[in-house]
Order: sequence, then C-alpha cells, then structure tokens
Amino acid sequence: MRAARGALLITAAALFVLAGCSKKEPLLMNLRSTGNGPDEFSILPPKPLEMPEDLAALPTPEVGGVSRTDPNPFDDAIVALGGNPQVSRGVPASDGALVNHARRNGVEAGIRQTLAAEDLEWRRSHDGRLLERLFNVTVYFRAYEKMSLDQHAELARWRRAGVGNPSAPPEATR
Repeated sequence: MRAARGALLITAAALFVLAGCSKKEPLLMNLRSTGNGPDEFSILPPKPLEMPEDLAALPTPEVGGVSRTDPNPFDDAIVALGGNPQVSRGVPASDGALVNHARRNGVEAGIRQTLAAEDLEWRRSHDGRLLERLFNVTVYFRAYEKMSLDQHAELARWRRAGVGNPSAPPEATR
C-alpha cells in the first residue's frame, strides 16, 4: 500500500513537470469564454438607413451580397482619420514627407517577423510558474512590467520641460 501511494505521488509529480514543459505558444493573458454563447464584441450594429440621392444608383440585391448598411470597420476608421477608402490602401502622396522623415534612419526589412519572433521568445521565457500555467493565471502584466510606461511620471517630466497637456489622464485612486 505504501509503495502504491509513493508511485502515485511520483506519477503525479512527473505529470506536473511534463505539463510545465509544453512547447505550445504561451498565453500570458488568459481571457477565454467558458460558455458557448455569442461573442458580444464580434457583433457590429448596422449603419442607419438613409435615402440615397438617386434610386437608380442602388446596387442590384444579391443573396449574400453587400448592403450599404453593412459595417466596414476598416473603411470607417480610414474616413474617421480623414482618409478616403476609395483610394488605394497605400500611403497617400500627401503623407510622403512624413514617411520619408520616419525612414530617415533606415528601414529594416522583415521587422514585423523579427519582432514577432522576439516577442514569442519573451513570452516563452516569462510564461509564469508551474501552478500559474496549470491554473491559467494571467501573468501578462508581470511579464511586460519592465516595458510599461508610468504615464503620470512621464506627464510630470513633460510638464517640467514646459510642455502642456490639457488632456492628461486623471490620477489613479487606490
């Protein structure tokens, strides 16, 4: 009986160690829905109905086709930022000087892939302790704490330099 209990404890310990050695992509922020209901963040309300200037300009209705009231968040964001979604998806010619200034120190090819690989390595090395992984504890804030910006200290630094910021965030109350 004593030998069986010892073997059970060794087996359980081995399973815990093996669970901590998994090679899957680490999830530092454990926000998962446990239910099978709808995702309230994926529901986009339709645009309001409006009478067009010319009824002949309306497209012919098609099954599964696009409606004028269907939301298009990407194009809506372009319009909200002062752009034109009908123009090509590239950088507008009017922003050429801004792009050239941003590129003045050179551009590294494949920077997105490099940063993604570096971040994956960072997350793998900061994915929490064994019990945190086992019980899906969020370790995101602790993993990226060294990289976070103290907004109030930065605001004070800029104000000491004489730069005003009328839309400063409110002080946190604890």
